[in-house]
Amino acid sequence: MEPPKPSTPTEEEAAPAVAAPRFRLGKQSSMAPDRSGGGGDGDNGGAGAASEEEAAGVVNFQLMYMAHEGNADGIRELLDAGADPNFRDSDGRTAMHISACEGHADVVELLLDRGAVAVEDQWGSTPLADAMHYQNHDVIKILEKHGSKNKVAPMHVDSDRDVPEYEIDPSELDFTNGKDLSKGTFRKATWRGIPVAVKKLDDDVINDENKVQAFRDELDVLQLIRHPNVVQFLGAVTQSNPMMIVMEFMPKGDLRKHLNKKGALEPSYAVKLALDIARGMSYLHEHKPQSIIHRDLEPSNILRDDTGHLKVADFDLCKMLKWRRKVREEKPVTSVGNACRYVAPEVLRTEEYDNKVDVFSFGLILQEMIEGCLPFYDKKIDEIEKAHSSKERPAFRAPPKHYAHGLKELIEQCWSENPADRPDFRVVIDRLSAIQSELAHRNRWKVRTLRCFLSFEGLRKKDRNEGSTTRSSRSSRSKF
Repeated sequence: MEPPKPSTPTEEEAAPAVAAPRFRLGKQSSMAPDRSGGGGDGDNGGAGAASEEEAAGVVNFQLMYMAHEGNADGIRELLDAGADPNFRDSDGRTAMHISACEGHADVVELLLDRGAVAVEDQWGSTPLADAMHYQNHDVIKILEKHGSKNKVAPMHVDSDRDVPEYEIDPSELDFTNGKDLSKGTFRKATWRGIPVAVKKLDDDVINDENKVQAFRDELDVLQLIRHPNVVQFLGAVTQSNPMMIVMEFMPKGDLRKHLNKKGALEPSYAVKLALDIARGMSYLHEHKPQSIIHRDLEPSNILRDDTGHLKVADFDLCKMLKWRRKVREEKPVTSVGNACRYVAPEVLRTEEYDNKVDVFSFGLILQEMIEGCLPFYDKKIDEIEKAHSSKERPAFRAPPKHYAHGLKELIEQCWSENPADRPDFRVVIDRLSAIQSELAHRNRWKVRTLRCFLSFEGLRKKDRNEGSTTRSSRSSRSKF
């Protein structure tokens, strides 16, 4: 089926829009990093003898072009021919976004009558936000009449003096080449020329007072933290929607991905990584004036920087202790995927707990790095709580030499049933440092022994070669 021919633009003008994956004509999103507008970019390529799907693509992109032009009659023809009024380009932009930017009130009203829905583009901008940005008052009235509301960020302040120091202008965040990162809650972006990880808050968070308070609490924690083994907080967007948290970008992903690829690690390497985790956690636990409990320490929340060092991340479930020595969960803990395998038993039982829950999780992570398998890998997720309740712990299956110099005993102390028997992270660091020194000494001894053996073998070969040469020369002289 050939697409209908609009009155404007001509087929030659519309053809580039089919090949270009992004609609770049006219004014841009009110929250897009690039608001310069300009012509379309992309290779020229006609629709040709296209399939039905390609033909539908031609129609939809013609719809976008006509929304830019304000051609209501042409849009009506395209909609009658089956064009999707909610078609979105690769930036998540719809024809209503385009017409709201350009101020074409009649087109906006037509699209709404034909079932168009006001949605957010990839930068979080709605048609109403675009219309307000470009001061298209007729469009604003129409959208508000149809129920569109300008979302006000829950943390918005009226005075510039009250804007937080960490506030980032959302127009400086470029998501053009962004992609979802490990856990899906963060997205890669560029901020002032550097790659960053951005966590966006969904609409349900903004409308939930408890979740907004949790967001405030997370920001309160993040702005206080500065340590080489903790992921660095760079800033946040709190004065507009969507609200966002901006963190340093960790190019090598998380520890879960690394362990899935590597399997069991050499003890010396496992201890090196464990020291990175322990140093970050010790900083959090000894933070003044408020100690910080992570409460969700597991491999997916531990990231690797470009040098391979580990940094603790993801503080949305963390707790801060100041006057109280213990905290309690208000409702039973539910963790996504395998995260519940690392949760301390007192948390699962909704009992009071302190920072020793992180030590419990750490012990399981350290054992996993050496064993090369998940804690309780042979159990289903719904069986984990029962295993903890019966004081069961994952079995040690690796050869005893992998747990030399007290490593096994340290892990067992970390996951003690009684939290008071678990060491704090300062003790863990001392123990791991001693184990690291012993392992390094043993490895140096092995290297020296191997070098001596190779040197001895080299001398033996040299003697044999020299002896063979001497015998050969004597044999040659005896013939004359």
